[in-house]
Amino acid sequence: MIEEITGRPEGTLEFRITGHVTSDDYDRVITPAIDRALEDGGRVRVLIQVGPGFEGYSPEAAWDDLKLGLRHWRGFDRIAMVTDTGWLRGAIRGMSFLMPCPVMVFGLDGLDDARRWLQESLGTVHVTEIGERQLQVALHGKLDTQSIADAETELNAFIARAGGLELLLDLRDFDGWQGLGALGEHFGLIRDHYRIPSRIAVVGDQSWQRLAEQVMSRFVDAEVKHYKAADFEAAKAWIVGGEQ
Repeated sequence: MIEEITGRPEGTLEFRITGHVTSDDYDRVITPAIDRALEDGGRVRVLIQVGPGFEGYSPEAAWDDLKLGLRHWRGFDRIAMVTDTGWLRGAIRGMSFLMPCPVMVFGLDGLDDARRWLQESLGTVHVTEIGERQLQVALHGKLDTQSIADAETELNAFIARAGGLELLLDLRDFDGWQGLGALGEHFGLIRDHYRIPSRIAVVGDQSWQRLAEQVMSRFVDAEVKHYKAADFEAAKAWIVGGEQ
């Protein structure tokens, strides 16, 4: 049986699964609820509580679950799975890195924690003007698709106003991306703006960040330099004033 829990925050769906789940349960509850939530092209955050009393899926229900996920692959913003069922916890964790959005697994006693996680900010992008054509973009924590989309809106507005861009990319507190969707969104942002920057300074100490000078130079029409975190002020001076 599948039950939708009403009264959740806007943009959030919550379901409780108990007993033996059939294809009819999906057709009556989960599928129409998610279809309605995504009909305007937005994204939805989903919490699924499995148990107590969960007895498994019918083969048809498992197939419906797979079809639903594939049909709305880019529609999920975040998924929280709440269950004490061992095989299900292991399966979700094993597949989470393939998902296009952040996925977290909680025990049944962590239902409130799961609800809080769905609503909290996982990562932020701070955009600061440091000159007429110079912009500092600082990435903090693990970014989700919404954080990147919000940053793109600010970036586009600045470029339209300034007529160009010299970018200070601050990665000192950046921990990566939440899911493949956020990673894809990030590379989409680079693809859509690769001809615009004339100069990019990348600041960070992680090994992959030190490769940014070589990698980004292949994808953007800009002069790119990497600086260690301790040399942040030198990076800023190069972007703002052109100092070597």
